[in-house]
Amino acid sequence: MFLAEIAMAALLLTRIFSRADSWLNKKILAQMNWIPLTSEAQLETISEASKNKPQVIFKHSTTCSISGMALSRMNRSEFPETIDFYLLDLKQYRSISNQIAEQFQVHHESPQVLLIKQGECVYDESHYGINMDELVEQSAQ
Repeated sequence: MFLAEIAMAALLLTRIFSRADSWLNKKILAQMNWIPLTSEAQLETISEASKNKPQVIFKHSTTCSISGMALSRMNRSEFPETIDFYLLDLKQYRSISNQIAEQFQVHHESPQVLLIKQGECVYDESHYGINMDELVEQSAQ
């Protein structure tokens, strides 16, 4: 009987945290001009669009405090209209992260930001090195 109660409590907590993650992601996307990255097909779109306009991919782990801090710093920055910004939820879309590593030839990290130009990753940074000013500077080169 006791084990059944623990199992029910664990299931309830899983549902609560899942809903909280979903609510948090919607709130983050609404704050800034983030484009949700939710399919591997979008990577081809990003690659093609990068030939005309720099593209940024932010790989975010919703359960990592460092990732949350890096995302918060990005959200407090001014987002230039000269760059498209994509947000990848690593918890939900790990396979997309794997595809990013393969397609753009980068080592997976979390959090991580990638700058894509002319179909290639020309700059990537992770953890405390993620900085909007640096991204903007790199995009202009």
